[in-house]
Amino acid sequence: MNRRPALLAVAALTTAAALSLSACGGGDGDSKSDDKIEGAGNSETKSPSPKASKDAIERPEIKLPKGVKNVFEGGETGDPKKDAVLADSERRINSLDEAVTVDAKEHPALKFYSSGEALVSAATYIKSFYDEDRSFVGTSRYYNRNVTILKKGTAAVTYCMDSSKTYPMNRKTKKVDRSIPASDKDYTFFNTRLEKNAKGVWQTTSVTSIEAAKQCR
Repeated sequence: MNRRPALLAVAALTTAAALSLSACGGGDGDSKSDDKIEGAGNSETKSPSPKASKDAIERPEIKLPKGVKNVFEGGETGDPKKDAVLADSERRINSLDEAVTVDAKEHPALKFYSSGEALVSAATYIKSFYDEDRSFVGTSRYYNRNVTILKKGTAAVTYCMDSSKTYPMNRKTKKVDRSIPASDKDYTFFNTRLEKNAKGVWQTTSVTSIEAAKQCR
């Protein structure tokens, strides 16, 4: 059993998957306040996020459950444009994990930071967790992050993810399986494309990934 399957952008996916995002939120969106997640707690906390944006963009709040954490290595580059791209790339990753781990009718941050092919593949990825009554807890590490500014209004971000410290959780029973040993599959390389939209947000528009990536070990 994989801890977290690699997220791939698959051209054959239909936009119907993107339209099913709200359905991935857990039906009526009512999560029992007394449900306890083993090793995670129940209260939600704001995810680690980039410094407050100075662009005056009204952004949706992103919250991850206690026990779910993303660590982004590598600070600001010193280039304001690259820093803005990296910041929205981080927010997009957090929004994806929020959609997987937080039961809600809607996850507005996901559509705020993803569009096109990336949004379709994200919807399919998220739905796979709900279809299997799965979630996860633990810490994911993102490192070796690089930004390349392409033509006007587009950029590429590559990075590695280490998910060896995350563990699958049964969404119904809240039981966490910590028996899965670390393996090469826990290290994934991502290549993403971002485009700046009319609001000034760098949305991720496509994602490809390589599981068990040698460059991430």
